[in-house]
Amino acid sequence: MMNQWLRVEFHCHSLYSPDSLNSLEGMIETAHKKGIDRLIITDHNTIAGAVRAHEMDPELIIVGEEIMTQKGELLAAFVKEEVPAGLEPEEALRRLREQDAFISVSHPFDHSRAGWAVADLEAILPYVDAIEVFNARCWHPSLNEQAMIFAGQHNLSGTVGSDAHMLFELGKANLLLPPFMNARELAAVIRDGQPETSMSQFWVHFGSTYAKLYKSVFRSSSV
Repeated sequence: MMNQWLRVEFHCHSLYSPDSLNSLEGMIETAHKKGIDRLIITDHNTIAGAVRAHEMDPELIIVGEEIMTQKGELLAAFVKEEVPAGLEPEEALRRLREQDAFISVSHPFDHSRAGWAVADLEAILPYVDAIEVFNARCWHPSLNEQAMIFAGQHNLSGTVGSDAHMLFELGKANLLLPPFMNARELAAVIRDGQPETSMSQFWVHFGSTYAKLYKSVFRSSSV
């Protein structure tokens, strides 16, 4: 029954990302307040924050990572070993598949945020479990529509996510899913997902810019 399903946030960032100031404690508290059952923390090119958050709340937190490859970004869940930025997509995918991670593709057509060329995206489709068909931070709804159409044309599963960089954004885009315990179980139920989505306002990007500037100033003043 639907009330036994899990409300899953697939894409969010903590202060371990260079463009977020979200504390782990704040993320956990906010997720519980908003009825999020599983929070996949996907910091940029690191799992350090997600690992620490998982230790704090192992039932809620799933360790994820958003990985910048040479062609675009990947979005992974159930990551056991960190995958560095700057790899060819095939190498990043190999490393993720070796650790049996669940693999999606971040905002695939948002070229203001490392979107993928269609040919490059099509080349990796045999090695991914899904693509992100709704990202609450996309500049225009047409970018999500394009991802949804692409997924349908290629018989792909879809993930959705808030891409939260500030606490109030958490839960802007969730996927209701049957229970799962690991990446393979997630891949098996992902097509049953029921999305709950709403777009963020454009000004949330200024919050990310502020976080970058704040950290830059703080690091400079501490040298």
